[in-house]
Amino acid sequence: MNIVVLVKQVPDSGAERTLSASDNTVERGSASNVINEMDEYAIEEALKIKEAHGGEVTVLTVGPSGATDSIRKALSMGPDKAVHVSDDALHGSCAVSTSKVLAAALGQLNADLILCGAESTDGRVQVVPHMLAERLGVAALTGARKLTVDGSQLTIERQTDEGYEVVTAATPAIVSVWDTINEPRYPSFKGIMAAKKKPLQSLSLGDLGVAADEVGAAGATSQVLEWTKRPARNGGAKVVDEGNGGEQLVAYLATEKFV
Repeated sequence: MNIVVLVKQVPDSGAERTLSASDNTVERGSASNVINEMDEYAIEEALKIKEAHGGEVTVLTVGPSGATDSIRKALSMGPDKAVHVSDDALHGSCAVSTSKVLAAALGQLNADLILCGAESTDGRVQVVPHMLAERLGVAALTGARKLTVDGSQLTIERQTDEGYEVVTAATPAIVSVWDTINEPRYPSFKGIMAAKKKPLQSLSLGDLGVAADEVGAAGATSQVLEWTKRPARNGGAKVVDEGNGGEQLVAYLATEKFV
């Protein structure tokens, strides 16, 4: 099975994140950038499928030149090769234009199965898998907590607030996964060294036949007009029990609309 895993480099969610003052896009140059957490679960699932059924795993990334670090980290987990779409015109791309670029790249890779995280920690819009399915004309099995492969038949348990739904489709298809699906492996020293020699193909917008004015800030369908930093946390309300502590607590909860 030919499996492609979509991997995005994002600012570390454990560090302070901010937007650029010049164009209100995510500040990546000075940030501590890492693989999007959900994508690591997608990589692990791809490797498990390859181990069980054979095939090849390709990592696909759209991002600046610095994303190479995250690509090599992904390869150190076990995938066979990677494709990196990088072009200065991509800066400021929205989800719609990003899906256009990804679809163009995927059109050259002939994937049986496309795996990705259910969301990215910087955007958290959860729409790219659906957009890709529409552009490619394939099924979308999204929000998976379990994936079963039986030949060309795919079955997932789609995680919901109430439990799960069972959804099936035939390949080719795209599957997005949550962090409940598996436990990603740690790269071994051997894997880290091997990743340095694995094929990494670089593609530009011209290689994909995508015009520069269709992506980036020029082609964006949405933009951030203004923003402000999250306010500092204030001290919580203190209830001193002088015989009426319960009444004070209920009154506070009612004010905050908790009860």
